[in-house]
Amino acid sequence: MRAEDYIALEDRYNAHNYKPLDVVLNRGEGVWVWDVEGKRYLDCLSSYSALNQGHNHPRIRQAMMEQAAKLTLTGRAFRNDQLPLLAKEMCELTGYEMVLPMNTGAEAVETALKAARKWGYQVKGVPDGRAEIIVCAGNFHGRTITIVGFSTEEQYKEGFGPFTPGFITVPFGDAEALEAAITPRTVAFMVEPIQGEGGVIVPPDGYLRRGREICDNHNILLIADEIQTGLGRTGKFFGCDWEDVRPDVVVVGKALSGGLYPVSAVLADRSVLGLFNPGDHGSTFGGNPLGAAVAREALSVLVDEGLIDNAQVQGEYLVGRLQRLESDYIAEVRGRGLLVGVDLKPEARGARRFAEALKDEGVLCKETHENVLRFAPPLVITREDVDWALERIEKALTEL
Repeated sequence: MRAEDYIALEDRYNAHNYKPLDVVLNRGEGVWVWDVEGKRYLDCLSSYSALNQGHNHPRIRQAMMEQAAKLTLTGRAFRNDQLPLLAKEMCELTGYEMVLPMNTGAEAVETALKAARKWGYQVKGVPDGRAEIIVCAGNFHGRTITIVGFSTEEQYKEGFGPFTPGFITVPFGDAEALEAAITPRTVAFMVEPIQGEGGVIVPPDGYLRRGREICDNHNILLIADEIQTGLGRTGKFFGCDWEDVRPDVVVVGKALSGGLYPVSAVLADRSVLGLFNPGDHGSTFGGNPLGAAVAREALSVLVDEGLIDNAQVQGEYLVGRLQRLESDYIAEVRGRGLLVGVDLKPEARGARRFAEALKDEGVLCKETHENVLRFAPPLVITREDVDWALERIEKALTEL
């Protein structure tokens, strides 16, 4: 079948809840992917940072195959031999006391919100049903009814109400607004260290550290959504590590499985996650042996292969080259590590046409918030690969 045949089938039978670039991929290895007609592309999106270890990493693939041949699912009605090892390794690696495994990022965010409310009622003493959680304008934490209800992106909410109450929105990067929004009913502040979907928005230096102080002063939990920024993407293990901030709760997903299987988790100390009792929360697939085995190997690959340091080195080089680029279209280049956004001026007439032009040149990226091109290649990328991509990015941003 030709690419246009696959596109026609998808458009006919699949719900139109995405607007993908018209490239039909069928193979991937490292930073490279190939379409059904054999053309090669450098992936500069990494499936929204789920592929930090690269496409089809051989170690993770082998771990998946070996576990799939033995046992894939038990449900949490029984124990398995992989979940305890994953929990131990994650806690030792991150310094938290407990982990609660889930599948998708949105599920993990919902888990963190439930944990924060339970902590607020049982520990802080907020009256039942009155807990408030502060979030940031421009946030993206997932697509459930509760989560889109506190989004400031109107399209995410249109047609899906009514929404869950109990959420207060403040400007991202404004610590004073955070402190002003706190009431005796506030139980948590949830924040992304960098807003990825929001346009790769990096907060002012010191914002996370000040947020930590405010949370401590007012006895509220700091929840960091590290689903995109965590696991090496920004050149540190967690995005919060740039300011030496330890959140009370950390949400991880995406690259936790290296892109081979949906795995997410919530990390916290026993004072928070220890409040859950049997029956309070759960997931049939959360913590299954296949996902746990894959996640264990995915974490090992990040550490063993130096991918976090590589993200910092290659990211600094990429940002530096883009910032020096002489283009009439670029308003700003921002990011940390290999999470980079190129904000385009109004006269660029949107980022989509640049993403389409780059696709034709063999570089796959995606627009976000209409005017921002996001570049987030797998952390296995080499300097040679970065230069290859930059040659084509520079061409698109200067000649189109």
